Amino acid sequence: MVLLVKGVPFLLHGGERYLVKHFAALFMIYLFNCLPIKKNKIFLFSYYGSQYGCNPKYISEYILYNYPKDTFDVVWAFNDLTGKAHFSGFRKVKIMTLRYFYELCTSKVVITNFRTTDLYVKRKNQYYIQTWHSSLRLKQIEKDAEESLPQTYINMAKKDSLKCDLLLSGCEYSSEVFKRSFWYQREIFEYGTPRNDLLFSDNSLLKKKVLKELNIEDHQKIVLYAPTFRKDNNNLEIYNLEYSNINKRLRNKFGGEWTFLVKLHPHLISKSSELIFDDNVIDVTSYDDIQELLCIADILITDYSSLMFDYSITQRPCFLYVPDLIEYIKKDRNLYFDVKELPFISAESTQELLDKIEYFDKEIYLKDVSDFIKQVGSFEKGKASEHLLKHIEKVCFNADRRKSYERKAI
Repeated sequence: MVLLVKGVPFLLHGGERYLVKHFAALFMIYLFNCLPIKKNKIFLFSYYGSQYGCNPKYISEYILYNYPKDTFDVVWAFNDLTGKAHFSGFRKVKIMTLRYFYELCTSKVVITNFRTTDLYVKRKNQYYIQTWHSSLRLKQIEKDAEESLPQTYINMAKKDSLKCDLLLSGCEYSSEVFKRSFWYQREIFEYGTPRNDLLFSDNSLLKKKVLKELNIEDHQKIVLYAPTFRKDNNNLEIYNLEYSNINKRLRNKFGGEWTFLVKLHPHLISKSSELIFDDNVIDVTSYDDIQELLCIADILITDYSSLMFDYSITQRPCFLYVPDLIEYIKKDRNLYFDVKELPFISAESTQELLDKIEYFDKEIYLKDVSDFIKQVGSFEKGKASEHLLKHIEKVCFNADRRKSYERKAI
């Protein structure tokens, strides 16, 4: 990149180019922060614009299906607008463009599921909602995991928490974690997790849609394998299962024909094709919405992912395949719970996993899951989005204006 200074050309290298872009972005923010805020505008992005998913998706979906279209002006930000043309009901902007900064700076409500950077300069009258990206987690987070996190992230997280007005919580246990570790002193919204509302619904039509998208016949049963990432992302061997043997064991234990869906962590989206799969195994790592996959799965196999807690709502079998348990705790992250004390069935080898499937006892499992949900004090009732939107209405509109908007029947 070449920069002209008083007519003299200067060649800018990588770090210098970054600084120029950064200061240009801050200048745009400064200008747009002088413009009026649009009271009904809601700005959303998920995982830094990489997908249309998680809690922000289900908040915007609730708006689209339950409010007249002129009630809220919904804007979504994406890194790449390719393939987003089929989304209707909200406007889309590309991250780091002029339009992106304009929409962000003039929105009344900003919603995301991850930390914001210093390129979100919150205005006095803006309302920032942090949904986070799990209802409960196994791996320690934020201040509790401070020794495992880069200092740059810790600094960003602390600044983000100062900007935040509302933090969503899925259970009493999570609220206590947030109070202790999130560098956050303001309101915790204890009504559950918007993305989990889907798991309380009748999803027969959704299942047909997803199966059709994945070219899977309706009669097939689904086992979803969704492990989390490790610090050593180059070692893919840890994610390899004996798919064929597990498939046979599932068929013998539960009956029916089974298809494996394998969804690696988004950090591994470029590497999932390197795994060796058997027949009836489909790589769905690039599938945006893990919640939809949880809905259609008859069984979940994961490891240290918080998905296990979301999936417990369905009361379907969940197995934890943790062959590197000791090493993971030592190298990656300490855990909030002892894996073996969770209600989910854990195994440290493929043979143990096969045995645990064979001797799975549904009655015992359901009791253990029910006891655990009570133990953590779950707020999940399938109404998280509804409660949050009522709260957002109060933030966006005064009482008189709210009365002029009649909600459509669900």
